[in-house]
Amino acid sequence: MTTNKAAFHALFSKDKTRKSTGIPLSAGMVLVTLGIVYGDIGTSPMYTLKAIIAGNGGLMTMSTDVVLGALSLIIWTLTLITTVKYVMVAMKADNHNEGGIFALYSLVKRSAKWLIIPAMIGGAALLADGILTPAVTVTTAIEGLRTIPATHALIGDNQQIVVIITIVILCTLFILQKAGTSRIGKAFGPVMTLWFLFLGTMGIMNMTADISVIRALNPVRGVLFLFDGKLNAAGLMVLGSVFLCTTGAEALYSDMGHVGKGNIYLSWPFVKICLILNYLGQGAWIISNHTDTALNNINDLNPFFEMLPNQIRPFAVILSALAAIIASQALITGSYSIVSEAIRLDLMPHMKINYPSSTKGQIYIPLVNSIMWAGCIGVVLLFQSSEHMEAAYGLAITVTMLMTTILLYTYLAVMRKRIWAAIPFIIFFGAIETMFFFSSLTKFFHGGYVTVLLATAIFIVMFVWRRGTAIERSQSVYLPVNKYIDQLQSLSTDPDFNLLADNLVFLTNDSSFDKLDRDILYSILDKRPKRAKAYYFINISLTDNPNTREFVINDFGTDFLFKITLRLGFKENQRVNTYLYQIVSELIKSKQLAPQNHKYSIYKEHSEIGDFRFCLLRKVLSPETDISGFDARCLELKYFIRRICGSPARWYGLENSNVIFEYVPLFSRVKREQKLTRIMLDELVQTGSIPEIKKPNQSHIAEIEEDEDIFSEALHKERVENAATVANYVGGDTASFLPLKLDEDDAEEDVFEEQDAEEAPK
Repeated sequence: MTTNKAAFHALFSKDKTRKSTGIPLSAGMVLVTLGIVYGDIGTSPMYTLKAIIAGNGGLMTMSTDVVLGALSLIIWTLTLITTVKYVMVAMKADNHNEGGIFALYSLVKRSAKWLIIPAMIGGAALLADGILTPAVTVTTAIEGLRTIPATHALIGDNQQIVVIITIVILCTLFILQKAGTSRIGKAFGPVMTLWFLFLGTMGIMNMTADISVIRALNPVRGVLFLFDGKLNAAGLMVLGSVFLCTTGAEALYSDMGHVGKGNIYLSWPFVKICLILNYLGQGAWIISNHTDTALNNINDLNPFFEMLPNQIRPFAVILSALAAIIASQALITGSYSIVSEAIRLDLMPHMKINYPSSTKGQIYIPLVNSIMWAGCIGVVLLFQSSEHMEAAYGLAITVTMLMTTILLYTYLAVMRKRIWAAIPFIIFFGAIETMFFFSSLTKFFHGGYVTVLLATAIFIVMFVWRRGTAIERSQSVYLPVNKYIDQLQSLSTDPDFNLLADNLVFLTNDSSFDKLDRDILYSILDKRPKRAKAYYFINISLTDNPNTREFVINDFGTDFLFKITLRLGFKENQRVNTYLYQIVSELIKSKQLAPQNHKYSIYKEHSEIGDFRFCLLRKVLSPETDISGFDARCLELKYFIRRICGSPARWYGLENSNVIFEYVPLFSRVKREQKLTRIMLDELVQTGSIPEIKKPNQSHIAEIEEDEDIFSEALHKERVENAATVANYVGGDTASFLPLKLDEDDAEEDVFEEQDAEEAPK
């Protein structure tokens, strides 16, 4: 049966009409939502007002008007940024019920090519935030030990002990990632529910000291405080501290796909009320105690812990530590999801992804885990205290929010055709977030530079990878398969060539209906002709729907040649080996492929499916390639990153398969050939341009011949070793390659080491 073009295109048009139902509303999922979504924003009361007090000059400066103004800014930041922008607007811009900056970019990417820049900047800043959040939250929670008289007597003001405890907790947290969080995840919801109830209860208890603190609900007080130099000693810089109250808003949007819109809509009012009550309680305590001399002498005072009764502070420290760990866990897991989505968008190299449990959306990326672990430990060791970390912490998320605002404007104006809403949206939120950004930027030299360095490094990786991939794809040449069917059929039955495999498989980036990459056809027919009973050319097409698992086959009217398009959702693991067995089995059942019974087998019933061999191509920069210096550096850096990230053969599930690897030169534009002019040796001798070659002395002949023989042997051996290295190398894909010069260097060292070992006894 031959797949026609109409059916092929029909399959690719399904996404236009398909609509995912998402996760339904339920009491159980509401509890899960409390545990997964709100960890970051739920721990913000531990450090927001603390940062404002430190920035304003200390507890003594926190008069009633100052407190009411700061609280008003916090309350209305939570309302405008989190509630209005993210819950009411951003969550409407879902990609098949998936949220986050990369999901949003997937919706608007066809509107303008330049939108990839804010998407990459926002994604890089969000990943930088994922490194900073565990360090800030855990350090702040452990610093709460000082508010307990018994533990303060033991550790005093020694910050080194806090740092050691924080590092131990972070190391344990990252080590446990490999096992997954399916078991402890069941406790996340109840713990965070208890945490929010605790926040609200403590807030109400302290509000009784000064109930007039509810005047902070008036937004006018926040505006007046912001521009009143007599009250606000920090000026606009105070917004950098205020912004800490809404740092988890972006995570709320990103986790929408894990818990469903309805569950967030139902749970957010409860979370917001508890947060506001706690902030009001802290404000009431500050108003009542800002003149206390003993409290003013406390270094790095934290009103969140100080307002608690002494008898419940141990419980509060333990509960806050658990909440900090849950918040860190949510950011770490969220970072895995962000990287996974970036990989699918060709913004990052392929990496090994593990699925440690059956929990929806739960993944584990070993390399990302190691990088985040090193980054968190580095941040803790660099800043030592949470006070110093907060400057770096706020800057990361402001950048992400600004980029999200740009993408949301495009979504409203272009996708939804609501320009009347898009323009006020970007003007209002753009202005607010720009002020937050410049406020956070003023702390650049106080720690914000760390955020810039982290985000810049991540952005460079994304840019280089996308640019390098674009260059590789731009030079690709695709040939019509029909012109080569006769040759391929003759080769498959030619007894002059040994049978390489029953099924020979190539991975290709070409998604066309009836064409193949020139490099693949050259590998089969010209470069060591590869005989097989059946040839498969597999293209993996990523869909916007996260859970798609489909395939389409074009057999070109043959029973030995198949082009397969695997349509996989961006959350599906690309295990080509597993899928291919299913496809071949289907082809045999439909009689499109003859059974491939083996004569010998350990099984009583021989399998109808023969053996597989995968041929993966890696492109390398060729000396003949005419390419700009910038593009060449991008490609070299891409290949270096690829080398660090490991073999993509593991990504495609081929680590236990029979894989052959081939180098393919990258030709973007070929340099103009410089023609040589031959000059005869006799003419040079006659003109006297070179001296006449004299016959060598007989005494030196043996030495010369020996030197020539040794030299020639060395060159020959080097060529053989290089060829063997290339032939035996396993791994790679059609879009990621290592520079050939690196392998040549390695091969050269090996050649001379072996040569010295052989000649040493002589």
